[in-house]
Amino acid sequence: MADPSDRDHVVDLVIVGAGPAGLFAAYYGGFRGLRVAVIDSLPQPGGQVMAMYPEKPIYDIGGFPSVRGRDLIDGLTRQAAPFGPLYLLGQQAVELHRDDGGVLTLTTSAGSRVMCRAVVVTAGVGTFTPRELPAGGPYEGRGLMYFVTRPQDLADRDVVIVGGGDSAVDWALALDSVARSVTLVHRRARFRAHEHSVAQLMASPSIEVLVEHEVVEAGGTPALESVRVADKQGNERRLACQTLVAALGFVADLGPLAEWGVALRDRHILVDTRMATNVPGVFAAGDVTEYPGKVRLIAVGFGEAATAVNNAMTVINPEAALFPGHSTDQPR
Repeated sequence: MADPSDRDHVVDLVIVGAGPAGLFAAYYGGFRGLRVAVIDSLPQPGGQVMAMYPEKPIYDIGGFPSVRGRDLIDGLTRQAAPFGPLYLLGQQAVELHRDDGGVLTLTTSAGSRVMCRAVVVTAGVGTFTPRELPAGGPYEGRGLMYFVTRPQDLADRDVVIVGGGDSAVDWALALDSVARSVTLVHRRARFRAHEHSVAQLMASPSIEVLVEHEVVEAGGTPALESVRVADKQGNERRLACQTLVAALGFVADLGPLAEWGVALRDRHILVDTRMATNVPGVFAAGDVTEYPGKVRLIAVGFGEAATAVNNAMTVINPEAALFPGHSTDQPR
């Protein structure tokens, strides 16, 4: 396929969003013989799975009693790889223009232009921005991080995690056997995380849990060396810390997608049974979609991606059959 360093690309189908549904759509577009481009604002494929819980086991994917988020994304990218999708990562799909001949042109935040005949939006919750930890702000890139993508990179480090949701607890458990020390700081007494995960956290003899505490200061020159925490009574402690993980949730925003003219409801894209939007040539699949009876699961998104791509195929090539046959019938 085209070199991603080029500014202009011509493909058949563009996938906006490189999460699980988008990656499966990339495979399915290749399976149907389409030239596919995938655009995502994150610098690597995987969407929320890779950004927020790459080490977390996922239990509701068909055929996998349990699969790590990282392994799921690796499998999806390898599944699509034989068809050579073009990945335009670290750039946001900004503008969508449709000419009189039905050709769609997407312009990205990096200045790339991609011309195609159909688009499948698999943007999940859209662009998500982590909630900032004010005390750690000066150390972003020097010890403060918002996502843990490679726990092994934190080996032999004192790690302080801030938050009480699933990500905070999952990362604490994942780092327990990797980091030199792990401390979880939560400003409330109760956790939002899954009860079973919280029970594991509390049972760990090596993870220190400080509830009703906040990180009030970070220090070190030039990189992070320690943090100061305080409880509600104002009692303070200083903790050794070379890595501060702020797991405070994120703010989701559809961003420029909301300006494309697609019908929305509560920041979700309305689709019909074909996964088609109200904009000709634009389809959607996965968590970003809304319709009666919608269930937001990765497993559901896979089916929606296949439905969207097959229906997009009939727009790209009106003579093509909607149903492609079974993959087992295809020559290998």
